[in-house]
Amino acid sequence: MEYIFSDLQPKAFFMRIMKCFGAAKCFAGISATVSILYLMPNAAYAQKDTTKQLPDGTDGRLFTPRVADTTFVRKKTDLAPNEFEGEYSTFRIGLGFIGDYTAYSYDKTFRKQMDSLDLNLTPAYKTRDFRILASGRFLKFKRYVAWKFAYMYDGDKNVWMVRESGLTIGIPELKGNIFIGRTKEGFSMIKVMNGHSGITNERQMALDPVPILADGIKYFGYYPRSRTFLNLAAYSDLTSRGQAFSTFNWQFVGRGGWVPVNDDKTGTLLHIALEARYGSPVGGKFTIKSRPESNPTPQLINTGTFSADGSTTLGGEIYYRNNRFMIGSEAMVHNFYSKTADDHHFFGGDAIVSFFLTDTKRPYNTTGNVFGFVPVRKSVFQGGLGAIEAVLHVSTFNLNDGVIQGGQMTRITPMINWYLSKILRWELVYGYGILNRFGVTGHVNFFETRIQITMM
Repeated sequence: MEYIFSDLQPKAFFMRIMKCFGAAKCFAGISATVSILYLMPNAAYAQKDTTKQLPDGTDGRLFTPRVADTTFVRKKTDLAPNEFEGEYSTFRIGLGFIGDYTAYSYDKTFRKQMDSLDLNLTPAYKTRDFRILASGRFLKFKRYVAWKFAYMYDGDKNVWMVRESGLTIGIPELKGNIFIGRTKEGFSMIKVMNGHSGITNERQMALDPVPILADGIKYFGYYPRSRTFLNLAAYSDLTSRGQAFSTFNWQFVGRGGWVPVNDDKTGTLLHIALEARYGSPVGGKFTIKSRPESNPTPQLINTGTFSADGSTTLGGEIYYRNNRFMIGSEAMVHNFYSKTADDHHFFGGDAIVSFFLTDTKRPYNTTGNVFGFVPVRKSVFQGGLGAIEAVLHVSTFNLNDGVIQGGQMTRITPMINWYLSKILRWELVYGYGILNRFGVTGHVNFFETRIQITMM
């Protein structure tokens, strides 16, 4: 795999990918940016090589390489407080909890829309999830091999379910790793990231048709010479059939991109990627429904069930970070094809602006090419402020196409993320929603707060 990318110039590589996806027009602005960066001095491309990091699954969490030989520790105190070393494997334990409270105000038109949906929005608390995790690195293999198991209570469906669980195997010959088991599909940086390390309170609505989990095999690699990365995956519902997240019989997913700037000294980063997925919906049917990025709130847009023999999703993502400041966007189109009915296409996307009011930045690593957990230098329990982040998020998802009139939801969300300590995060969220459905436009205000505990 390496030789395909190592000798390909970044600009040519990215234009080839855009041509393959048929998305060049949608990302013409990216091409201009690429051209400018390509002409910049090589010093602008100062990189921190993270290819030797040891992934704990695929969502951006890592095992820290030890001073001895990146596998064994020199002394027990080198281990994190929640990590232990046995004869054959290390053992890391963790847990996470997220709880949400939401209240509303809305206009008369929105109230009529809720009456048509037979919904009554009232202030409510809801546990989003509670998860238990265990992972470790096998110590007797020459090749890097790690294991992971996660079990989660899903507050939405009121069930316990296995989350990302399986084996990570290092493939240095291909500049990456493979994961075998249950994992994130690999479409969209935000969807791949650990759910507890997100920038906003919830992922954008347009990502809802993409299953949160799938069972199969995934390769994720980074090529330092060309500063490109590639994720490829294949999944089947053989072991997940009947579970709520398993909406496809099988699917193939690819995500590739370029990181032309990743300078740890200045905190400057530019990440550009395209992604595609192709799958077969279960039973030749599909339903898209989406919450307005509020866990206690019901799905307000819904296509109902429609015929779909095959599906493709194409998307693009771009993120720029300059120390405390970050701006990013992801856009996508979901295409569904039927032999006996009309084809359908649904569009959505978002834009995010983030600024840390305290002296920190959101870390990025090329093992998975995702953002990680925000570091906290001095917690409030140590007399500090922790880390405080101001975020503005704008998103939209349109489920209207032909005979399907599932509605369009747009939401504008200013919010504050307060990382009181490494394990405790408090979110203060306001959302302004615009719902186009039933031929009218209603408006709603969301007043939300979230408490999150993360020990990973």
